[in-house]
Amino acid sequence: MSSSQRFSLLNSLPSTLESQWPLANESLLLEPFTYIASKPGEEIRTLLIEAFNIWLAVPNDQLKVIDRVVQMLHNASLMLDDIEDDAQLRRGQPVTHKIYGIPQTINTANYVYFSAYKELSKLRRPGGGSDENVVRVIGASDLDMVVTGELLNLHRGQGLEILWRDLLQCPTEEEYISMVNNKTGSGFRIAVKLMMAHATKNLDIDFVPLVNIFGVYVQIRDDYMNLQSTEHSDNKGFAEDLTEGKFSFPIVHGVRADEQNRVIMNVLQKRPTTPTLKHHTVDYLRTHTKSFDYTLAVMSSLERQVREEIARLGGNSQLEKILDALHTNTND
Repeated sequence: MSSSQRFSLLNSLPSTLESQWPLANESLLLEPFTYIASKPGEEIRTLLIEAFNIWLAVPNDQLKVIDRVVQMLHNASLMLDDIEDDAQLRRGQPVTHKIYGIPQTINTANYVYFSAYKELSKLRRPGGGSDENVVRVIGASDLDMVVTGELLNLHRGQGLEILWRDLLQCPTEEEYISMVNNKTGSGFRIAVKLMMAHATKNLDIDFVPLVNIFGVYVQIRDDYMNLQSTEHSDNKGFAEDLTEGKFSFPIVHGVRADEQNRVIMNVLQKRPTTPTLKHHTVDYLRTHTKSFDYTLAVMSSLERQVREEIARLGGNSQLEKILDALHTNTND
């Protein structure tokens, strides 16, 4: 092919490739995402958005975009998380990469991350908007930095959790809490920070401290349920955190409570897939180190702190109902 022919070919390419991207290809590319999103979990993020909107009164069109962005980022992160953990089940069905393969799942998750940023552009106000001079805790012009900063936090937390697992290095309780505030808290903060940037009420109130406590509470509860709950077993497999070698909150306590006994560390090293070692370890945590009793006490303290902060902020019946449901389901 001559240089003139190559030049002619370049000139024939569409200036906007996206306009030439077939919808059929888009559907195929997004199929792994559609698969995981089709089986929703507890929908706690959507419920949280609805509850916080009692305080923030975000216009409905913007609220829908925020909810969509949060769900996109959350489900994309789960697809990658399941690969990193070599998980088998998510929400009671095979994890995405077991159906679609690791390469396609990674590509789709990354595609959804970038698509979420495109969706985020719908929240930007052309020319600054009519309230550009309004003072907010989170500025409406900071949306990209809000999401980018929290995605960095997510990957920092996830990275530490992976390092601890692969190095068989048990963190302290304080290190664990910090990791969770990065990993789990990031998704909740994205939702509430974007809402704060578009609120029509309570513009000067910082809701992030409440979200931080709530995020830690939700993750510790999830850790507890992973080792204790029958329903959780049906959705993710029995004591799957032990198979993944994960230093969850009860496990961190169990290791630290009796550092002369290496039962838990040895089991984590084995990454057990059959019930025998798992049942033995769960029983050890229950009877020897009393780690489940300790975890419940910590959860109770965190729940109390969340309720006190809700009251301090003026009360929120919908948010309290979320806590009531989480509390009830923990004890079932």
